Amino acid sequence: MDNFTFFTEFILLGLSADCRIQTLLFVVFLGIYLLTLVGNLVMILVIRGDSHLHIPMYFFLGHLSFLDICFSSVTMPKMLQNFLSQKKSISVWGCITQSFFCLLCGCAEASLLSAMAYDRYAAICHPLLSTMVMNRPLCMVMVSAAWGIGVLNSLVNNLFIHKLHFCGSNIIFHFCCELPSLFPLSCTDPTANKFLLSGSSAFLGLLTLPLILFSYSRIISAILNIRSSEGQAKAFSTCSSHLTVVLLFYGTVLFRYISPASGSVLERVVSIQYSVITSLLNPLIYSLKNQEVKTALQRMLRQ
Repeated sequence: MDNFTFFTEFILLGLSADCRIQTLLFVVFLGIYLLTLVGNLVMILVIRGDSHLHIPMYFFLGHLSFLDICFSSVTMPKMLQNFLSQKKSISVWGCITQSFFCLLCGCAEASLLSAMAYDRYAAICHPLLSTMVMNRPLCMVMVSAAWGIGVLNSLVNNLFIHKLHFCGSNIIFHFCCELPSLFPLSCTDPTANKFLLSGSSAFLGLLTLPLILFSYSRIISAILNIRSSEGQAKAFSTCSSHLTVVLLFYGTVLFRYISPASGSVLERVVSIQYSVITSLLNPLIYSLKNQEVKTALQRMLRQ
């Protein structure tokens, strides 16, 4: 180990090395980031300001919007800075900190989407009891558990990465710092860290996906038992938005954190999907497909 030269910063190659393309990417991603902030802030303000939306579904949606702001803010500012910077560097501690919050937000969002699926199950399959089952204390516990799982999972994985020593190449073929991208740069054996990350990601999937699958299997069964086509369409519209978000988020996250890192373009595209695009689409999906949100927004604008 004494013969190795340890470095104090990483170089993030980003999405392109072409200066003209980087300028274009800066404009595109700056627009995406601003739309993400505005869209999610509007959702939070509408939900908090309209008493008609003070129900469990929108309680979870407000926290999802706040989480999306946090998730995009972990990676986007540094990405935008690097698009206009000649030296696309980040300190080792800064990189580890960014990876900590990336994993925290990802785990918390996966857990929150699972809680939202159970809420939709209670509302559609047990409409008369849903207000008693999904009461305020239970909703608070679910949200707290989502954040707690995110903090615990991220803390465990990032504590063990401090035992790794980075030397040799300090180039990360990515636009942000994530644990799978850091392991290949370690001159100490990262096998235990890889197993820990894959195991914790798989455990999180086994903890949250069964609840989602159970909830939606019961929801689909309940919808098919509705006799009128109008009733089926109305029931399905209440959960189709959430199902869309789940499919977009879960598929890309599980691919990124369970499969081995290769530094390919596909990995960067997948990371953009769940850390950038999903945060942008969530408020659009829930507002455009939800008449209650659109009505509440109209009331707020009139006021």
